[in-house]
Amino acid sequence: MYLIGDIGNTDIKICLFNQNLKLINQVRFKTVLSNKNYLEKNLRFIKKHKLDLKKVLFSSVVPVIYKEIKKIIEKLIKIKCTELKQLRLDKLVKIKVNKKQIGSDRLANAISVINKKNNFIVVDFGTATNFDVIIKNNYIGGILAPGVNLSLKTLFDNASLIPKIKLEKTKRIIGKNTTSAIRAGFYHGYSGLIDNIIKMIIKQTGKSFNIILTGGYSYLFKNSIKKKIIIKKNLTINGVLKAAVFLSKWKKN
Repeated sequence: MYLIGDIGNTDIKICLFNQNLKLINQVRFKTVLSNKNYLEKNLRFIKKHKLDLKKVLFSSVVPVIYKEIKKIIEKLIKIKCTELKQLRLDKLVKIKVNKKQIGSDRLANAISVINKKNNFIVVDFGTATNFDVIIKNNYIGGILAPGVNLSLKTLFDNASLIPKIKLEKTKRIIGKNTTSAIRAGFYHGYSGLIDNIIKMIIKQTGKSFNIILTGGYSYLFKNSIKKKIIIKKNLTINGVLKAAVFLSKWKKN
């Protein structure tokens, strides 16, 4: 069995997969709530599987939370918990930038899609809006832009007359009231940002790409992008799982 985790700035997701890579259990909770007691409560489920677990691998962009989770897991099941960037990944992906400067979530996303034939642009709608560029089995870098929810929250928190709204797709560009003006600004603004960055990546690399969207707002923006796109759920978790399986098999050979 594989215990796979994704510790993000907003959410933590921990999944248990069997030997056939079928998901058999998962927990998801808010990063901000994660004190020691809260973490112990959410991690208790792994104890009954400790005899079957052979690999525990995490992606984390919040080191202090990962450190606490690692401590709890290793106490519960006596198996070493490893973070993705601690591993030698050169047999899986060639990293063409400073590895220390890449978030583990972005690296996991790249691993999830990578193969030796195709090129990919991965757009991840998280706390930040990440663009990562993969050419064959080379991770060549990316772009970070403000996240949609983070930008909305900043607007709500700093403009007292702005109402809190749910972001929705809209055809209108000119709003008739505050709510429709915000929706137009965010929907068309981010659509333009995404489309333009993809266009510039293609122009500067001279390559063709498969465009992958993942994260909370994938479905909202899927039809606003002029290129053909593919939506993939759980990309980060699947990338960490792929790395765990690959490294387990590689060590055997």
